[in-house]
Amino acid sequence: MSRHDHQFSSRRRIARGIAEAQASRRGVLAGAGGLALAGLLAACGTAGPKSSAGPSAAADLSGEQKLVSWANWTLYLDYDDKTKKYPTLERFMKQSGITAKYAEDIDSNDTYYGKIQAQLAAGKDIGQDIITPSDWMSERLIRQGYVQELNHDNISNIKNLLPELRDVRFDPGRKKSLTWQSGFTGLAWNKEEFPKGLKNVSDLWDPALKGRVTVLDEMRDTMPMLLLDDGVDIQGDWGENEYGNSLDVLEKNIANGQIRQVKGNSYKQDFISGDAIAGLVYSGDITQLNFEEGDKWEFVMPEAKGLIWSDNFMVPIGATHKTNAEKLMDFYYDPDVAAEVAAYVNYVCPVVGAREAMEKIDPELVDNPLIFPTEEFLSLSSTERAMSVEEETQFQNMFQQVIGA
Repeated sequence: MSRHDHQFSSRRRIARGIAEAQASRRGVLAGAGGLALAGLLAACGTAGPKSSAGPSAAADLSGEQKLVSWANWTLYLDYDDKTKKYPTLERFMKQSGITAKYAEDIDSNDTYYGKIQAQLAAGKDIGQDIITPSDWMSERLIRQGYVQELNHDNISNIKNLLPELRDVRFDPGRKKSLTWQSGFTGLAWNKEEFPKGLKNVSDLWDPALKGRVTVLDEMRDTMPMLLLDDGVDIQGDWGENEYGNSLDVLEKNIANGQIRQVKGNSYKQDFISGDAIAGLVYSGDITQLNFEEGDKWEFVMPEAKGLIWSDNFMVPIGATHKTNAEKLMDFYYDPDVAAEVAAYVNYVCPVVGAREAMEKIDPELVDNPLIFPTEEFLSLSSTERAMSVEEETQFQNMFQQVIGA
């Protein structure tokens, strides 16, 4: 038996042991999509089961306390460097009379979930009225009963949600989630430090990049990218063998020092410091870094394709200002506000009318495929096939074992 076969056989035994120990219910994750935005974004969700009985929702104190707290990812809301404030959030507070507390608390879905899971399971307030997890994590939170049902009467602008996002598979009727932004996972590099550039994930293993490569610490980002690079149709019939082969590539390049670090959104700091000059990244981050730090980096979708995904507004089970949270969601579904946010974050905008509103804000961005993608650009992206909860658990544990999480 070769070293590779031995390693993978061991991993497979571990994975099967985990699966046998689990008694979790089955759900389905990201299915196949077409080239159109409707197919791809709808497929980012999951055809999971109905939410199980979970902790009870907290009392809504919105009428008594004009407060709302929002946990989001970094570089994910319009920001003014001079005032050190978020212009649209300031406007929301002025118009609504609600004080908004905003925190860039989410570095990755897994690490954030690890911080809040125990409190959610107990039905306790995590200190946030809005969180913005990715589709697959949103499915998990719904299935576990960890989020509250939205009152659409408080979100009149829900009518502006893109039609293809109004009935996603993991949340039919959008009863417990609303898309915040969508985006792409692809490649980026420092153009000055590495002028030859990247075309595929395998280019990250160039000896010239040794010790200066970052990859994402979320299995649902990094592993599909490796599978695509290995010629696997991630919407097709792949399994443990294909996953193991791609995991071996990751393990090898961690062990030999090619990869500097496996990390979440904080990879941006490594790009800014120069400690990393190439890696797997999120599309909007690079546009923002180029604006704030100088036009140093290039973003591309690999020739073998990249990923498309969405993050969602959700109200945690213990949140005490649900109505205020819904008012904030309603505010951000106004096309003018959505366009203002999109002009800063450079992610795919989910709001009908925002493209027209962008004409007044920054006409050059109207045809930016990272915000308003064409079908041609969408053809460079993919989503994963359906995956059971048990299978995701197996693969997640294998991934974490390799990255040392």
